[in-house]
Amino acid sequence: MASPNDPARAAVDVDASPDAEGAGRAGGSTPGSRSGPVTGGPLGRLLTTYARRYADLLVVGIYLATAVWVTGRLWMDPAGRVGPEHASDPAQGQFFLAHAVRVVTEGRYPFFTDLMNYPDGVNLMANTSMYGLTVPMVPVTMLLGPPVSFAVMITVGLAGTATAWYFVLSRHIVSSRLAAAVGGAFCGFCPAMLGHGNWHPNIVSQFLVPFIVWRVLVMCRPGTRPVRDGLILAALVVYQVFINEEILLFAALASGVFLAIYVAQRRELLRPAWKPLLAGLAVCAVVAGALLAYPLYVQFSGPQSYSGLKEAVPDHGNDIAAYFNAGSTTLGGDAEANKGLAPNYSEENAFFGWPLVVLLVVTVAWLRRDVLVRSLAATGLIFAVLSLGEELRWRGHDLFPGPWALLVHVPLLDSVVPTRFGLITSAVVGVLLAVATDRALTDRVAEPQRRLRRRAWVAALLIALVPLTPLPYREVGRPPVPAFITSGQWRPYVAPGQTLVPLPLPDLGSSDGLRWAASQNLEFAIPRGYFLGPRNGVDGDPGGFGAPPTVTSTLLNRVASSGQPRSVGEETKRRVEDDLRYWNAAIIVLPVEHRRADPLRTTVEEILGPAQRVDDVWLWDVRPLTTR
Repeated sequence: MASPNDPARAAVDVDASPDAEGAGRAGGSTPGSRSGPVTGGPLGRLLTTYARRYADLLVVGIYLATAVWVTGRLWMDPAGRVGPEHASDPAQGQFFLAHAVRVVTEGRYPFFTDLMNYPDGVNLMANTSMYGLTVPMVPVTMLLGPPVSFAVMITVGLAGTATAWYFVLSRHIVSSRLAAAVGGAFCGFCPAMLGHGNWHPNIVSQFLVPFIVWRVLVMCRPGTRPVRDGLILAALVVYQVFINEEILLFAALASGVFLAIYVAQRRELLRPAWKPLLAGLAVCAVVAGALLAYPLYVQFSGPQSYSGLKEAVPDHGNDIAAYFNAGSTTLGGDAEANKGLAPNYSEENAFFGWPLVVLLVVTVAWLRRDVLVRSLAATGLIFAVLSLGEELRWRGHDLFPGPWALLVHVPLLDSVVPTRFGLITSAVVGVLLAVATDRALTDRVAEPQRRLRRRAWVAALLIALVPLTPLPYREVGRPPVPAFITSGQWRPYVAPGQTLVPLPLPDLGSSDGLRWAASQNLEFAIPRGYFLGPRNGVDGDPGGFGAPPTVTSTLLNRVASSGQPRSVGEETKRRVEDDLRYWNAAIIVLPVEHRRADPLRTTVEEILGPAQRVDDVWLWDVRPLTTR
């Protein structure tokens, strides 16, 4: 039997009447405002009224304070600090922030740029250009620079996601604002979100997801207005596309799986629900499809488009043991113990810790008669299994193929990183915690039993969640943008249509050149870069990171990684000169203080002759060689 607080019942059940408990979840009364009688005299009534009135502000303030606490070390020096691994992602984010400024202020084409990977360019729709975030940040980027904007996106993304889930939970799913606050906090600051926060603002900015899921449920109600509801959903979908398409796909998959499981248990709801749902989805598909037709055409068929990422992220699944460890950026986490349980440090999508796993099992057993709880549990479990990837593993040991092996070649799914299905499971866990907390706090039982249940639940919740308390991100220093760049000394050398070639060459593991360009509002182009594109440079090929290797990139990457200069033959010299001509290079710039400056300088001087020292860089002026 469905619980009176069941959101799916409020959205789907035709028998739910305005007089029934919980019917307001679908849009009548506000659950968060429901409460028992105010007692305790005038002072008690005053405090209770004050608490209700400002509860939302208090919760949002706590979320924002937590986000600032988590990102605090980054805020100490946004331009000079970065996460200890994968520094290329923040550099790419800063490049996209600078490009958004040019789109807004100069009317530049938003879906493609040749300012990175010149002259082939980068398909920005096929990358996480994040216009839904970067465009609103344009004033901040112009005033304070891309590094500050990047820090703002991470901080607001974490706090905003928690706030959005709190709003939906408190207004539509649970009657206790404390329960909604618990659920929102987990959805916004769970280990999976913390794992991405230092690098992926597009992934942690999930503030539209709870509204998308809720609008889908609302459209299942008979008597709804499919045109209005479809238009609302279309607006949310279009905006989410320009934040992160993968998260939108996850929201769609999770909504579909949840509804299928729920209706399978209450088949009487299918007949009255499918017509309004399909009508609303049809309106959404027509409107969103019309608005997104051209951007998606560029993404899938435009220049530098690619098909699938399986070769770029082979079997990026979670280890089963990951679910029993706490995340590295939490109070109970151990980064060393977590090594090998996730694809990398930024993809810790499944680290709940064994106390929370035990609590979830007990919770589902306790509330097993509740259709909502059973549906949520099954949904979370399905995506937890899919997050394990093509091969199931236990502490690094292969066990047997997983179900993801059957889906990895399906169109659209072939571009999904399977470990990130853990993000769906994390959101489901947050909703389950909110529902269970609401039951423990508000169910009407005899007073002694009620008091005991509350105390037991609070104790269990603390045991499970305290080890997952967020800690500040670890940050390390990164090389400053050379004064030669920031002072504008590069300008006399680089004309429009020419490139400035940073050393080491911009690539997956070396992205400082992207920050150099972003610091100058992308007023010069760079060859190569960190982006997703066709592995072999042929449109439509499987995707990969960065440009296809060339003689120059292979040579200099080996020098940068080994720290040893390389001898260069005449054929290699000619091939390097060909690459420089192809890039239409004006100057090559190597920071004097770079840790591999000596071997890189020695190798390049063997090809191009002596470098000249200009301020804090070594410089090769190659315009006589490359000018057409």
